[in-house]
Amino acid sequence: MRTLTRWHPLREMARFDPFADTGFWKDFPMTTGAMPEPVPMMRVDVTQDERGYVVKAELPGVAKEDIAVSVEGGEVSISAEVKREKETKEGDKVLRTERYYGSVARAFTLPTDVDSARAEAKFDNGVLTLTLPKAEGARSKTLPVQ
Repeated sequence: MRTLTRWHPLREMARFDPFADTGFWKDFPMTTGAMPEPVPMMRVDVTQDERGYVVKAELPGVAKEDIAVSVEGGEVSISAEVKREKETKEGDKVLRTERYYGSVARAFTLPTDVDSARAEAKFDNGVLTLTLPKAEGARSKTLPVQ
């Protein structure tokens, strides 16, 4: 009896590596030192119960003054300014200084509107927690972060 195999049109191309046998990469020197820090992302968890939604967003190293939250109907948007500075010293001599300045943002739509008058935003230990009660015909409101 034969086994059925799903056909994938790009399978043969995925196995093809033009640089595998030529030694193309051996002429490039490997960089030394630490790898650069990855660009920060905002990880978001959304949970729902009968009363509303709870949104938890991870924002490590961000000051609460640099966070903006907006709720309009069922649309939620979170943005933050990220500032990271890292300096490596050996005695009085600076060996390396790295800086990152940028912003991260997430926006999503919830299945039902949010009662923005009762919505809350709290920031503690790098985690932003939004409590968003469900409502009919909610108004737009910018939430202050506590």
